[in-house]
Amino acid sequence: MISQLTVFLANEKGRLAAACRTLADADINLAALFIADTADFGIVRIFCDRPNRAAAVLAEAGFRASITPVIAVSVADEPGALARLLGFCHEASMNVEYGYCFSVAGGTAVDVLKIEGEGAEEALAAAGFKILAPEEVYVVDED
Repeated sequence: MISQLTVFLANEKGRLAAACRTLADADINLAALFIADTADFGIVRIFCDRPNRAAAVLAEAGFRASITPVIAVSVADEPGALARLLGFCHEASMNVEYGYCFSVAGGTAVDVLKIEGEGAEEALAAAGFKILAPEEVYVVDED
């Protein structure tokens, strides 16, 4: 599992900038950032070098932040790779709560999945999927 920093922000002008400034001022480096929004709020998902410290710093500054364990799977950056992964999850009766993907160097992509319940990581690895460790997704410099 990898640690994803999850931040809930009011959908107001400047809130994302303020959260990012808070992290920058604490010398926390962001490796990736993803946003899902509604009319009233946004959910920001972040990979950073010190997720536990980041959550604490944001909480001290009045933001709602938490650490969410997610699974990062390395796949070929080609058509059908995500479909194969999700097909396996479906066949194994895994409930994927949410997911997102990004390409990295070398013709690979990272598929990040939040899967309900226990044992998903082990089942994916046993089926031949490459599960990534935190240091393979972001630089780990945990306090």
